[in-house]
Amino acid sequence: MLAVLGGLGAALAFATTTLCASRSTRMIGPFSVLAWTMLVGLCLVIPWAVLEGVPASLDGVSAGWLAAAGLGNAGGLLLTYSALRVGKVGIVAPIVSTEGAVAAAISILAGEQIAKGSGLMLAVIALGIVLAAAARAPNADTLRADSKFVPLYAVCAAFCFGVSIYATGRASDSLPVGWAIAPPRVAGVLFVAVPLLVSSRLRLTRSALPLVAVAGVAEVLGFASYALGSRHGIAVSAVLASQFAAIAAIAAYFLFHERLTRVQLAGVVLIVAGVAALILLQA
Repeated sequence: MLAVLGGLGAALAFATTTLCASRSTRMIGPFSVLAWTMLVGLCLVIPWAVLEGVPASLDGVSAGWLAAAGLGNAGGLLLTYSALRVGKVGIVAPIVSTEGAVAAAISILAGEQIAKGSGLMLAVIALGIVLAAAARAPNADTLRADSKFVPLYAVCAAFCFGVSIYATGRASDSLPVGWAIAPPRVAGVLFVAVPLLVSSRLRLTRSALPLVAVAGVAEVLGFASYALGSRHGIAVSAVLASQFAAIAAIAAYFLFHERLTRVQLAGVVLIVAGVAALILLQA
């Protein structure tokens, strides 16, 4: 039951972050949204990590994995926010949710034995991405010119998140949860928030404030919920957490009146089903 609750909690939290980012990036831009999201998250995580204390297992290798996890996550969020600024949640979220498939592919390249059927699921996911990204959207003539880069941003975000997930997995076996969650917030603050603040380009409006605050809190809660659930069942938690894409897409339909073509919808279904099946096969 804890595995189910942890996975569902993570899915709801990540879907909330996605929806908040899809609106706030259009108000203040992806860089400022990332900066404020990471600042809010860091304020929550630092006391947590301090209470846990410096882990005795922290060495050069684990620190390197944590750095890769932090940079990958921060980069993935920036690319996701850039895609959401001009693209639809129903397209961006499912593509980004293939981060688990990317992590699985990296594991395979690193020598991990692939489960039977995993190759087929990776092909299904790839087909889903092609269908979701290639179909002409409704009212395409009215879309911004840079919207054609949305699938590319989302794919690159999935790759960054996949690297982050793999690196976190390599480091988290011997490190407490607070330390595993902290690196992305530290990286986001150091490499995005601080430069924006120094150059006086860090933006925030009254309407964007609650959105970035909720996004920052939800990001931390999502990772914490998944960490708790994975201790009682990694496969169940991972499958449920990956469904944030479906939740976000459905919510965007009702909240933002987003519409997808039948081909795009078929692609989204293939992605969601393929990711869930791949995680179960690799478990």
